[in-house]
Amino acid sequence: RRLQDVPITPIITHPHRFIAECTFVHHNDKTHQLNPQEVPKTNRSATMLIYHERQEALLCGQHALNNLVQSNTFDVSSLSEIAHQLDEVELAYMAQNDEGGTSSKEYLERVREGSGNVDPSGNFSIQVLRAALQNMYQLSLPNIRQQDAMDNVRDITDIEGFICNKQSHWFAIRKINGRYWNLNSTSSAPTQISHFRLAVEIESFQNDGYHVFFVHPEVALPAPCKSFEESEGRGMPQYWWKEEDLASGLSHDKSTTAATNHWRSTNVGAGMRLDGKPASSSADNGIINGSHQSTSNMTEEEMLQMALAASMEQNFPEMKETEPEEEHIQLTPEPSTLDAGTVRIQFRLPDGTRAIRRFYGKDPVGMVYAFVRDRCNTDKSFELRAGFPPKDISSQKTLTIEEAKLNGESIQGR
Repeated sequence: RRLQDVPITPIITHPHRFIAECTFVHHNDKTHQLNPQEVPKTNRSATMLIYHERQEALLCGQHALNNLVQSNTFDVSSLSEIAHQLDEVELAYMAQNDEGGTSSKEYLERVREGSGNVDPSGNFSIQVLRAALQNMYQLSLPNIRQQDAMDNVRDITDIEGFICNKQSHWFAIRKINGRYWNLNSTSSAPTQISHFRLAVEIESFQNDGYHVFFVHPEVALPAPCKSFEESEGRGMPQYWWKEEDLASGLSHDKSTTAATNHWRSTNVGAGMRLDGKPASSSADNGIINGSHQSTSNMTEEEMLQMALAASMEQNFPEMKETEPEEEHIQLTPEPSTLDAGTVRIQFRLPDGTRAIRRFYGKDPVGMVYAFVRDRCNTDKSFELRAGFPPKDISSQKTLTIEEAKLNGESIQGR
């Protein structure tokens, strides 16, 4: 679960290909030097769209994947399910030790740590990102520093996509229509990286402490969109940019398509706060519960704690007594792994312990409450929260687990 440094494989294997980009060409008997940002027009399509998801909470791993494949393919639920599957595999492996099995110190410490593949803030591990790409597109994601990883790659400019990670932040770099674009979800717009600068940028990221992973060119990434009609259903309209506008330096406001609905969303670049409120709310300026707090000098962790505190106070009302419909639901036996229509939910129970249980997707959410009450052996009232940001699910007890979208969720009790 920890990334190890290994011998560095040289990134630039064919320097002459970069020199060629600065070649002099003749136009009307005048010598013209190609700008490093330029790509020969014969290699580009006339129209191309670029998908750039903006930051929502701390879900940059999800955004990096979607920006890489140029579609809103992955969501919190699907990635959480992969994370929980990886956790179960790791625990099953650790349970086979010769030092006490599930009673060994190592196993118990791993259980106490909780998920090793997703944390409560929504940050996913590289194992989750790799599994997601492999399952959906049969794409591998090796570390560029991994020994022999670049052996069959002629040049770094043959690579179509990269995922970069430093601590809890992830972002993607993608080649689209012959140009490289930095699709960092914290940026207001995609930024272009010239072929000439690509190797330098990658090396700079590594020197800054980033781990760089790449999609091996033997398998192609999904094709980007060439029209707004083609982009429908593949992402929110405000996340799509016209490549020609970006290449010419135009913003959304000054884009040639600024009069259309594609660029008129009021939340372009706004993202979503951790407490679920729009970024334009007073809390975005550091006003929480009447007190003014400057967020400009805060660390990411401090802003996370401040937002979660606001969320707790504003979104989670006082706990109520057990509601009548809950009392009528009897806990049924747990489905087997072979049963169809099952879902899995991970719990941090009110008593501090953790559990993973299967339910039928058609079971009411009240069954989840019945399980927690039975597992904790209590008649006292408690609160269950799910989603990101976490919200009280008591109003969803009459819905089915599928309708409430709790499959693969991590539910927190108190």
